[in-house]
Amino acid sequence: MRGVLLLAMLTLAAPLMAATRVVSLAPSLSEIVVELHAADLLVGQLKGGERLPALAQVPSVGRYGQIDMERLLSVKPDLLLLWPDSVPAAQRDQLARLGIPVYSAEPHSLDELIDQIEAIGEQLGRAQQGRERAQQLREQLQALRTRYHREQPLRVFYQVWDKPLYTLGAAQIVSDALAVCGARNVFADLKMPAPQVSLESVLLRDPQVILAANQAQLDAWKAWPQVDAVRNGRLLQVPDKGLERPSGQMIEATARLCQALEATAPVSR
Repeated sequence: MRGVLLLAMLTLAAPLMAATRVVSLAPSLSEIVVELHAADLLVGQLKGGERLPALAQVPSVGRYGQIDMERLLSVKPDLLLLWPDSVPAAQRDQLARLGIPVYSAEPHSLDELIDQIEAIGEQLGRAQQGRERAQQLREQLQALRTRYHREQPLRVFYQVWDKPLYTLGAAQIVSDALAVCGARNVFADLKMPAPQVSLESVLLRDPQVILAANQAQLDAWKAWPQVDAVRNGRLLQVPDKGLERPSGQMIEATARLCQALEATAPVSR
């Protein structure tokens, strides 16, 4: 408990000086650093996902779910960028005891994401870049909300996995991306970020659109023609994998999601 409280204190405290040796503990946070033109500050990152060309020479300090503490300490970081779920609780406690300043980021909405990008800019000594990037993203986001607003939101089921069936709950930032596009996650009443759901519960909620990662997952729904999405041919592959990677590029990925939903179910104006 003491370690958790210490981590929270470090997370909230702004550093006295801008960081010069940064370790990113999530690919999305590494991407934000690159977007802020601060890749030169990164001295360590977690292994996982597609590595950005700008970070090809940045050493790994572990993988998702397991930090190599010896490697982490060897690069002598003065700031850790943390996505809480990427590090187990026991290692988060270890990090707290090390006394290295931590910035923890887990946005649940696109507005929170943009605020955090601006805050990370300040942590990195790139405050101007952070403000400019945040302003650009806020303008893009407002334009999407205006363009794709619907009086009656489109009911969408977002399938994460098929066996067993997983979706996204209200706490997941993709639910907010759907809202920006004039849609509503049919499982937005569930608080868990990635709940397991039953087939029967999906049928009862009768989504107008089903989004999934690949065509095979979508084709399986054709066995249920009573579902609005199946009956009207609104089975869509997720248009951009960046939608599940909360960095600045997620606003552009949201725009592509909005375009795909609009194409399959035009807004009545």
